[in-house]
Amino acid sequence: MTDTPPAPQQAGVPSCYRHPGRETYVRCTRCERPICPDCMIEASVGFQCPECVREGNRDVRRAQGRFGGEVATVPRLTYALIAVNVAVFLLQYGLGDANLIRYDFGLIPPLVAEGEYYRLLTSAFLHHGVAHLVLNMWALWAVGQSLELWLGRTRFLALYMMSALGGSALVYLASPPLSNTAGASGAIFGLFGAIFVISRRMNMDIRPIAFVIILNLAFTFVIPLLGGSNISWQGHLGGLFTGGALAMAYAYAPRRHRTAVQLGATAAVAVLLLVLTVLRTAALA
Repeated sequence: MTDTPPAPQQAGVPSCYRHPGRETYVRCTRCERPICPDCMIEASVGFQCPECVREGNRDVRRAQGRFGGEVATVPRLTYALIAVNVAVFLLQYGLGDANLIRYDFGLIPPLVAEGEYYRLLTSAFLHHGVAHLVLNMWALWAVGQSLELWLGRTRFLALYMMSALGGSALVYLASPPLSNTAGASGAIFGLFGAIFVISRRMNMDIRPIAFVIILNLAFTFVIPLLGGSNISWQGHLGGLFTGGALAMAYAYAPRRHRTAVQLGATAAVAVLLLVLTVLRTAALA
């Protein structure tokens, strides 16, 4: 008994270009190369090969929000900033002397003048107790989510950090030399200023946020006069002005040159804060 030889491959049957041993009659609708079931990716019409799908994805522009940032559906950065502040607070009070940590990283003008410029930023992540942290994080949660979704994560992060530095710059410029300032309030007031400007740009009711700003400014100046805890009006006003100025650039930049205007405004604010810092350092030297 003899073995029956295998039937010869039918002439003219194409093979998958990625798997030569697999016969197929399906072709990619873009490049028309034959593709087997493992290589078929369903498209609006027919199937495409993996290479054409990757090439097509490169040409797809990501959706942009109203002010130029990438559209975000979940405010992950807001949650991340809250988590960072809470983590620093736990380290501050859980791993050592909180007062010592504030001395090492708080905004003390003479130490900044000696070259410890990192304090302008690190001070914005320290807090004077649970109430201080909770109030700031509640405000960040309430205001930051909307701003992040409107602006996109990159612009929102720039707004938050520049507002924090704006508050620190005015603290450095106008606080008593022996003061030690800490807290995210400068960044929070920057968000207050920004949401006021952007809400107005979007023709929304600005009365609620205006009331919040006025109320917080009243607390800023009245509580110390009544013998309460010291509140840094410099940090609050510095953050408010910085956040409001950046929001003006982000919200009103012309569409045609929007990114360039927004980048230029951010750089201009950074340069202004740097100049103020240099002048104050020279005065304290």
